[in-house]
Amino acid sequence: MEHLKYPIGQVHIPIEITNEHIACWISDIENFPHKLEALVKTLTEDQLNTPYRAGGWTVKQTIHHCGDSHVNSYVRFKWTLTEDAPTIKAYYEDRWAELFDTKDAPIEISLNFIKALHGKWVYLLKGLSSTDLNREFLHPESGDSVSLKKNIGIYAWHCNHHFAHIENLLIRNNWK
Repeated sequence: MEHLKYPIGQVHIPIEITNEHIACWISDIENFPHKLEALVKTLTEDQLNTPYRAGGWTVKQTIHHCGDSHVNSYVRFKWTLTEDAPTIKAYYEDRWAELFDTKDAPIEISLNFIKALHGKWVYLLKGLSSTDLNREFLHPESGDSVSLKKNIGIYAWHCNHHFAHIENLLIRNNWK
């Protein structure tokens, strides 16, 4: 069950984050929209409504979740760049995943949204200075201060994590 829930393992960000880590993570974020679209473009409605694991979200919910989660992260970057160590707004991703737009909307809406969002996000990320990368926000649930460079790694992992959820389902069901 753990492998189905965390197909690439849980997020692990090194203590010492190098420029190479950051460049690799930005590349993952940059390439995610096109990889995701290529992975799901031929799926039927029944396949899109299949959960990636028992008790997990459907492929459709997972795609819409990525758009929702990534726009929240993008806003957190903007807050952190324009405010002094802001406390970010958390959200109930499980509740968002149950809303009708996440359960029923065509995936093309979120695929297009993710492409546009990631284009803008990556442009921002590539322009950050080392001072910017060290800026931090406070997460209200964990109480942790999170640097922007660490958050880049977290969201690179998030892209790969949900991509693997969908890809593994396709492989298990011989849809790929």
